[in-house]
Amino acid sequence: MWLTPLYRRVLRVGLPAFAIAMIGGLWLADEDRRAALNDTVASVVTKVQSRDEFQVRIMTIEGATPVVDRALRAMLPVDLPASSFDIDLAALRLQVLQLDAVESIDLRIKPGGILSAVVKEREPAILWRHARGIDMLDAGGHRVASLTSREVRADLPLITGEGADLATTEALALFDAAGPILPRVRGLVRRGERRWDLVLDHGQRILLPETGAVIALEAAIAMDRAEDMLGRDITIVDLRDPTRPVLRLGIDARNTIRTARGLPLLGPDGSVLPDDKKTEG
Repeated sequence: MWLTPLYRRVLRVGLPAFAIAMIGGLWLADEDRRAALNDTVASVVTKVQSRDEFQVRIMTIEGATPVVDRALRAMLPVDLPASSFDIDLAALRLQVLQLDAVESIDLRIKPGGILSAVVKEREPAILWRHARGIDMLDAGGHRVASLTSREVRADLPLITGEGADLATTEALALFDAAGPILPRVRGLVRRGERRWDLVLDHGQRILLPETGAVIALEAAIAMDRAEDMLGRDITIVDLRDPTRPVLRLGIDARNTIRTARGLPLLGPDGSVLPDDKKTEG
């Protein structure tokens, strides 16, 4: 039997291992011994984790505005100085990324007990006015922060309407295409979550199609350059059907035509004014 390899393994390895396991089990069967062992292990772990080389004493933050800086420091799970074992960098990173203003963050513990955070914040590119207020969005339509009024960031273009935040890329392309008339642009209005109206000063609007909005706007600007179209008494340039552009004249222009034709004048609301001659008669 001693010449059998399996028998020798059982006697040399299996039997001693079984004896050690049984003795350990009997020793750990006592509750007081288990508690003492747990306390000893916890004490050793605490001493190791509390060693000076594992201590984080300060936190440095780069690339963050004061608001994000304060929010990030408030998210630390412990007060510094603290052991690096008490700081879960992965969990902290996920928590910081919940901040709308933060696009990415690099967290690491550097030698000397320094917790380094390099933050990349989202760049506001556009304002979105909706039923709940005004939000700053980045170029991808992600919310950056809320504003109390447009004047806080008057340098950013404005879009309005439900679903406008989902089409910020097209909106920014339209603002870029509107360069020659940009000083007159007041904003873009999303219609039916499918197309845009470009709003100008003096109550003028350019109604853009669902597809090819940028090309249609460029065509309108070309007509304006050639004929000073937007400098005339025109309230609406309807380009929803690019093959058949429609112009809606203002009240003054319409009244000029009606006067030439001997028709009654229109009031500010577009309704026909009473004919004074007929009234006198």
